[in-house]
Amino acid sequence: MNLNEPRDLASLIEAFLLASGKPQSLERLYELFEEAERPEPKVFKKALEVLGKSCSGRAFELKEVATGYRLQIRETFAPWVGRLWEERPQRYSRALLETMALIAYRQPITRGEIEDVRGVAVNSNIIKTLMEREWIRIVGYREVPGRPAMFATTKAFLDHFNLKSLEELPALAELREMEPEPLLDPDDAPVPAHLQALADASLGEGEAEAEVPKDETSFRSLLVELDAMEEGLKTDFDDLREEEDVVEPEASLEDEGKLQT
Repeated sequence: MNLNEPRDLASLIEAFLLASGKPQSLERLYELFEEAERPEPKVFKKALEVLGKSCSGRAFELKEVATGYRLQIRETFAPWVGRLWEERPQRYSRALLETMALIAYRQPITRGEIEDVRGVAVNSNIIKTLMEREWIRIVGYREVPGRPAMFATTKAFLDHFNLKSLEELPALAELREMEPEPLLDPDDAPVPAHLQALADASLGEGEAEAEVPKDETSFRSLLVELDAMEEGLKTDFDDLREEEDVVEPEASLEDEGKLQT
């Protein structure tokens, strides 16, 4: 095998990604080669392009997410692939969707600010679940009485929702233009089948802990689901202060490496 030949290298990278089953950064992929055999960076980049193009017309694709590259099933096939698992995934609760959306779009944000927008208290189980899944973390403390913690999303959040960066989050206005079908009862209406197939186990208010999700989900799909369940979610957030002094979290916070840049 000629590792300086992009096509040969592309096949080897494909083998790495298939065997790993999770995203691999360029740095990690480089480490898999001994120094004497390590390809030039430009060859490596070309090999990734070759691999990406080779997936054209296939059921899987090469996707770059926050923590690296991975091979994954195309979202188009999710409703059918989901039938491989007999257990029926639980639905995302409206409260969890709203909380997650607010943190994603208005980070850093405190629990109190989330409650101000939603108009109701945030269930502790929701914050606990999001933190246990490593979708959110504490990134600082607001300089107001009580110094409430501020939450932001993590790279694990981006990976799970198939995003490379926060800039890839769909615009709220763009989601509104998608006009989901009207529902007679937003609280009791069923989630569309194709969205339910994408959703994985989550924790509703007062429920027991859910298993960690196994599959990636489109954040756009979840927000459309939220839009269908409750069209009255406030999205201007005028009551939230635009600029606040931020105090960096103490060094004792765990997993500081997961903070997003």
